Amino acid sequence: MPSPPSAAAAAATAAFLRPSPIPPPSTIPTPFRRLSLSPPPPRHLRLAVTPARAAAADGGGGGAETVYFDGGAHYGDLAANLVLGLTLLWLPLTLAAVSRAFILRYRFTSRRVTVISGLAGADRTDFPYSSVTSVVVVPRFIGEWGDIVITLKDGTKVDLRSVPRFREVAQYCKSMAAAEGSLVTASAAAAGEP
Repeated sequence: MPSPPSAAAAAATAAFLRPSPIPPPSTIPTPFRRLSLSPPPPRHLRLAVTPARAAAADGGGGGAETVYFDGGAHYGDLAANLVLGLTLLWLPLTLAAVSRAFILRYRFTSRRVTVISGLAGADRTDFPYSSVTSVVVVPRFIGEWGDIVITLKDGTKVDLRSVPRFREVAQYCKSMAAAEGSLVTASAAAAGEP
């Protein structure tokens, strides 16, 4: 037969079972105070451009850098992959589309192409139009969005996936590279010219 509980054990049990008082709102951690269903304010990358830095980036010439396209992957790519992700076979491609939608941003300006990736936008790749040798487009989903493959002078291929307005953006990239004199035309490539 079990022995009756001691007074110390009974006091410890009573203290354990007693509900604790609710802390005042000022001591509750900030994320748990109020859950908001509204989306967070948009975060934009702010670049501090000093006159010296702008002149160095522009090659000494004046003129402000204008943004032609700034955006992420096409929303239709995410929607189509989420629907197809209901099948287990398509699930890896769905995860890739989700990561593209939330992590990648493309920016085409009057001076350069920028690819910003990473959860906080920490990974950034910039290359000027003078290093672009070819631009190829690959349409996806009946031409609503597409991939842009940019080849650089050092042979590196930069694949920009699920770009909205991809034909316009690729044409802009080609025209800027041609203005810089770095775009290799098909006839020059066939003749073996640089």
